[in-house]
Amino acid sequence: MVLKKITACAFIAGIMVASASTPAFSEELTGTLKKIKDTGVMTLGVRESSIPFSYMDSNQTYQGYSIDICNKITEAVKNRLGMQELEVKTLPITSSTRIPLTVNGTIDITCGSDANNLERQKQVAFTMTTYVGHTAFVAKKADNIQTVDDLKGKTVVSTSGSTDVKLIADLNKQRDLGMKIVVGPDHMNSFMMVDAGRATAFVMTDILVASLVASSKNPDDYSVRIIDSLPVEPWSLMLRRDDPQFKQLVDGVLVDAFKSGEMKDLYKKWFQSTLPSLNVNLNIPMSRRLEAAMASPTDSGDPADYQ
Repeated sequence: MVLKKITACAFIAGIMVASASTPAFSEELTGTLKKIKDTGVMTLGVRESSIPFSYMDSNQTYQGYSIDICNKITEAVKNRLGMQELEVKTLPITSSTRIPLTVNGTIDITCGSDANNLERQKQVAFTMTTYVGHTAFVAKKADNIQTVDDLKGKTVVSTSGSTDVKLIADLNKQRDLGMKIVVGPDHMNSFMMVDAGRATAFVMTDILVASLVASSKNPDDYSVRIIDSLPVEPWSLMLRRDDPQFKQLVDGVLVDAFKSGEMKDLYKKWFQSTLPSLNVNLNIPMSRRLEAAMASPTDSGDPADYQ
């Protein structure tokens, strides 16, 4: 299967992939690369509980699929700038803080779980797609919640700053479900509201709720259901807008990893193997939509391009 379209940025990155690691050094530095060169520091925005994309392990070290991708990007930046001793800092971000901290230059790239959509593209840029998710909800099996309609009149939680807050609010209005929608500061807090009985369901992208269930004390107590009526969501890393030089480098790293098969190896490491410190295996095969996005790289934020 082939995606409906490849964006101009994706096309350029595909052509320039060979030069991503060995660019023309006579090119004047601009934007993020100039900032990193001038300060000697590159700052990554990381998440503490976005399993398996970015989370803190038992050694207080950040691990995950997006972290590994960002490590590849930092090496490419070091090579591009000739700065092998470049200082790489990590800064914890949340769903609410990631966009403003990217826009104001506090962080240079997010290494977490960020949905790419057309509305967000008005504020920030995104790399090539690295995951394609579906909105889902998790609830306790004892509550026998099978569909969204079963949540009528119930309290539902999602995470502040996530796209899912608006998605479930819109669905609530469209179907006149009368749900009480509350927000948690992070994914773990939102999940714990369900665990404690303060919310009937937690609405979030499928992989995030599945990972929280798998790493919980009693995973058999929960069920995860896809909300089929909502569109899929492409995920990628977040960058500042209007910075083609940095985006070209980052996209080149990703396209190279797609072509070499390294990205599929990373997927197996984080989605189909035992997770460091958590001792759980999510055992989630790669979706056909993600396979297509790797075969025909795109940074599109339009769900229609991932059917």
